[in-house]
Amino acid sequence: MDIMDTLREQVASNPIILYMKGSPQAPQCGFSAQTVQALMACGQPFAYVDVLSHPDVRANLPKLGDWPTFPQLWVQGELVGGCDIVTEMYSSGELKPLVEAAAQAAAPEEEDGAA
Repeated sequence: MDIMDTLREQVASNPIILYMKGSPQAPQCGFSAQTVQALMACGQPFAYVDVLSHPDVRANLPKLGDWPTFPQLWVQGELVGGCDIVTEMYSSGELKPLVEAAAQAAAPEEEDGAA
């Protein structure tokens, strides 16, 4: 599988995936840190890829979404954007319902046991 196929598979199989510099616990740039902070505040689990540890991803992902910079947030197979867009969406209240809907769509059907 070539790198573009791998990227397409990652984006398709993860309802919320963040391509960033570093990890959510140790971001390696301020933009990644701000994006992680907004995403974590939404309270949903998400996948991430450290582009500093994967130079092939760093070199090729911009071609997939036609977006040149990192971080990149992808939700349900669609590029949402980078730091400015994500933090703006968080501030306006748009980000949380977006990631909640993606997480809910990906969750297996569960019966609510509460009465």
